[in-house]
Amino acid sequence: MLNNPMILSPILAILVAQILKVLFILSTERRWVIKRLTETGGMPSSHSATMAALCTSVGLNHGVGSAYFAIALVFGVIVVYDTAGVRRAAGKHAEILNELVKQFSHLFNDEERPRALKTLLGHTYPQILVGSGIGIAMGFLVRYIQE
Repeated sequence: MLNNPMILSPILAILVAQILKVLFILSTERRWVIKRLTETGGMPSSHSATMAALCTSVGLNHGVGSAYFAIALVFGVIVVYDTAGVRRAAGKHAEILNELVKQFSHLFNDEERPRALKTLLGHTYPQILVGSGIGIAMGFLVRYIQE
């Protein structure tokens, strides 16, 4: 199965993107945050990396005029649109709700206080751009290695 470039390149892209998230935090904040390997959101976008790697591999192996490429591209655009729009907005809403819970914490006893909502859900356009670049590179790298 890993001989299939349309499976291998997205897997490599998501791994590289998730590892880079940890390294990016290390370089900017000087701390290890290993749990970022399994979390969504942040720089770079692993969703975009995965989508771009799949689209690149499909385009290289079946041609950009193929129905396969069209399917991969349409679903990839939907995923990226979702990460930049809906999921990012949900993260901003979570920030506001967390702040409201903090401000009104005196109304809750410890057992009733809601847990903080996850705020790092979506992606900014630079995160999407970097993730897409990683994905395209992985698509070409896998193609080059397998030739």
